[in-house]
Amino acid sequence: MNIIVQKYGGTSVGTIAKIKSVADRILREKEAGLAMVVVVSAMGHTTDRLVSLARAITRKPSRREMDMLLSTGEQISIALLSLAIQERSAKAISLTGLQCGIVTDSNYSMAKIKSVRTGVIESQLAKDHVVIVAGFQGVSDGFEITTLGRGGSDTTAAALAVALRARCCEIYTDVDGVFTTDPNVVPEAKQLPYISYEEMVELAGAGAQVLHPRSVEIAMKFGVPIAVRRSDSDAPGTVVMEAAKLENAVITGVTGNKNIAKVAIRGIPDRPGVAAQIFSALGSQGINIRLIIQSIAADGLNDISVVVSREFVRQAAEVLEGQRKSLKAKEIVFHDQLAEVSIVGSGIASTPGVAARMFRALARRRINIDLISSSEVRITCVIDERRTTEAIRALHREFQLERLQRGMLRG
Repeated sequence: MNIIVQKYGGTSVGTIAKIKSVADRILREKEAGLAMVVVVSAMGHTTDRLVSLARAITRKPSRREMDMLLSTGEQISIALLSLAIQERSAKAISLTGLQCGIVTDSNYSMAKIKSVRTGVIESQLAKDHVVIVAGFQGVSDGFEITTLGRGGSDTTAAALAVALRARCCEIYTDVDGVFTTDPNVVPEAKQLPYISYEEMVELAGAGAQVLHPRSVEIAMKFGVPIAVRRSDSDAPGTVVMEAAKLENAVITGVTGNKNIAKVAIRGIPDRPGVAAQIFSALGSQGINIRLIIQSIAADGLNDISVVVSREFVRQAAEVLEGQRKSLKAKEIVFHDQLAEVSIVGSGIASTPGVAARMFRALARRRINIDLISSSEVRITCVIDERRTTEAIRALHREFQLERLQRGMLRG
């Protein structure tokens, strides 16, 4: 069976007219002989509206009830899209995460997919149905509805593509593909026809909102290509694929992320077990750490800084304040007016002087660097959020990304 998995984001199904247009696109693909599995997000700003309803009732809604509430958004989308396809005299069926066999852990609002039971989907495909799946949701072993976190529909699509051995996973959105940076910030930004899994993971993790990093990680592990395409266009978009098949590029993209904050634990005695206590306390509250910086001990004391998503900063500060006495720390402070700027490229680790060029470009603009982190394909600087746009433009210009040529290797 020649299966293809498509995912349509909230803007792509934001109105009835757009839903009808998506139905037409799906049926064109089906007429070409493809078995279609389609993952759909909630319409437009539905999830935001549902969150607002909950906040109007309580300032601290339980995560279980929020998952129960937010999962309804996708159910509206899948039913409407299924009806639109049926109205065009084709077979379609909508399935929730529970019905299509997406099994997760029990971590409400940030659940991880444990397995995908494909029997129901495969039986419906065998009956010539277009299968419409609710993105962003699953069910725990205890039959509790769970959600996968923001961007979870991308993860649903990638997991289904792997489980169904699909030819490709296509992500349809409101942008033409993946660019060297946000074209709203740098008009000269260039669309990339191809990008490696590793580069896309780093771009997504560093703030690029085209794909969720978990979806790319899943596809990378099993070698399923992802095509990022515009939902109202037939343009090829950007293909995310194995790095070995691509021409090497020192720097592929620049991205910024204003959704971060820093919490610092100052004056901690330098002794074994301190870090374990800090990160056990944060982890027990479901707080994900983006970056950890520990200073060199002086007079027997250390400072440890952690970077978290801005939504978690006050909770993280409260958790650490509760640990301060047992840690014998002097104080807990936080700063939520920060941003990350990152350069990403497969050639970073193998090309001397890349970091120096990045730092010089920021220094010429008198942009101070608060923290630095790096990986094989990424260098990230934490800066004042007010300088984010300026920093992105400076780095894009420094590495001349408007001239970037990226293609596949021959042979």
